[in-house]
Amino acid sequence: MNLDLTASAQTPTDYIVHHLTHWKVSIADGAFWTLHIDTMIVSIALGLLAMGVCWWVARRATSGVPGKLQAFVEILVEFVEQQVRDVYQGDRRFIAPLGLTIFLWVFLMNAMDFLPIDGAKSIFKALGLHVEYFRVVPTADLNTTFALSFSVFILIIVFAVKAKGFGHFSGELFTTPFHGRGVMKIPLGVANITLNTIEYLSKPVSLGMRLFGNMYAGELVFMLIALLGAAWAGFTIGSGLSFAGHLIAGSIWAVFHILIVTLQAFLFMMLTVVYIGGATESH
Repeated sequence: MNLDLTASAQTPTDYIVHHLTHWKVSIADGAFWTLHIDTMIVSIALGLLAMGVCWWVARRATSGVPGKLQAFVEILVEFVEQQVRDVYQGDRRFIAPLGLTIFLWVFLMNAMDFLPIDGAKSIFKALGLHVEYFRVVPTADLNTTFALSFSVFILIIVFAVKAKGFGHFSGELFTTPFHGRGVMKIPLGVANITLNTIEYLSKPVSLGMRLFGNMYAGELVFMLIALLGAAWAGFTIGSGLSFAGHLIAGSIWAVFHILIVTLQAFLFMMLTVVYIGGATESH
């Protein structure tokens, strides 16, 4: 967790703002839509890394005594399979791999928060590249978490229609939870479609906001701890005690943050499976 107060970020406020700014590229001059290049690079690279490791382990898998990496992957796969089995009663041939993919990908993106704050800048500098802004935690970007959560939302609708049929699914939207007869069908139907729309939309919003909020807060806390250590060092130049205090405080938060990183990946996976499972059940 190193700290580099450069000329472009001389004050603590400027330093934090600088490190919370994305590497952006606009699709057109003055366009509303922009691409966060850093988020795309890191998230795609981590996805390829997860797939590559799993593919490599599968190709080298043995029925004898497994190696440490194979044993770890097998334990992880069995753990996810058991969790999915407990909450989803349908065909798991797609849901279990989906849960494993979500858990691995979200965990790796969350874990980027453990890299040194100025690590990316140091790497680019060593390569002779000038990149002014680069955030390495994709899940601290609201675009990433909402992209994941709304992809889950699409899966919820697809699985609901597949399990119930379009007629039954659309019928539930207008007749659940209130069942009207005669002249009450229209007002109760309006109430039903309103409540069900809010219920369906609240799922991806809560999924995306929960993951983003936790990871954004974790990233900010790491910066504040680093700045606090730098401030202590500034007041007591050459004090080994101030550096030790900074290191201890950062390490304690890092240990606690490991739980947050893992828990958020687990919650995102489990809620995805629960939401899809609930969408396939009839009221």
